[in-house]
Amino acid sequence: MNRAAWVFFAALACAGMAMAAEQQPREQGIESSDYVWNEMYADKLQALQAKGDPLRGEIAFEICQGCHRKSALGRADGSYPRLAGQHATVLIKQMTDVRAGRRDNPRMFPFASQHAISPQDIADIAAYLQGLPVPDDNGKGPGTDLAQGGKLYNRDCSSCHGDKGEGNGAKFYPRVSGQHFKYLEREAQEIRNGNRRNADPRMMRVIKNYSDADLQAVTDYMSRLPVSTK
Repeated sequence: MNRAAWVFFAALACAGMAMAAEQQPREQGIESSDYVWNEMYADKLQALQAKGDPLRGEIAFEICQGCHRKSALGRADGSYPRLAGQHATVLIKQMTDVRAGRRDNPRMFPFASQHAISPQDIADIAAYLQGLPVPDDNGKGPGTDLAQGGKLYNRDCSSCHGDKGEGNGAKFYPRVSGQHFKYLEREAQEIRNGNRRNADPRMMRVIKNYSDADLQAVTDYMSRLPVSTK
């Protein structure tokens, strides 16, 4: 089967699964007293231990472009994140958390479930996305309080996400430079409010007293960090 035919039939299969509305499971998250951030369960370990093939990942990702767009650039309105240039470990964590029901995303779940992709597929997709270039045309915030945003970022965020927003793949901390402002702002609100169930409790504690204005300022600052450093 040639590549075009493979992609066509894969797209049909995934569309069929989406229409079937496969129900996402629900595992314990941050709302649980014994929640363990980044718990290493079977699918995650298998994907992390697999050697990702970017060429296979590029083919597999074609069915994801309808949402995440070509070259994984996401959408500036914040509806879908920019995945290009993100650490493979972070991508694997998030995909397997969705699949396990630790991160609620019923729209994505049919495409990430065990019926759709294997741990090797996840590793391949992550390897492809990590190697993509990151242009500096991501969505930015209003730019009205960058001094406060920089102060908060340097005080509370840079120790994990890096001075230039490059993240830390070894520790599963995502790169935030080059990410769309509206996505960063929305997810920060979800974490602060306890609604992102696979969030790092340490981050939740750090930003729990941030006002909406603080969150806007710091995520606006993040969205303007240089994109040249991964």
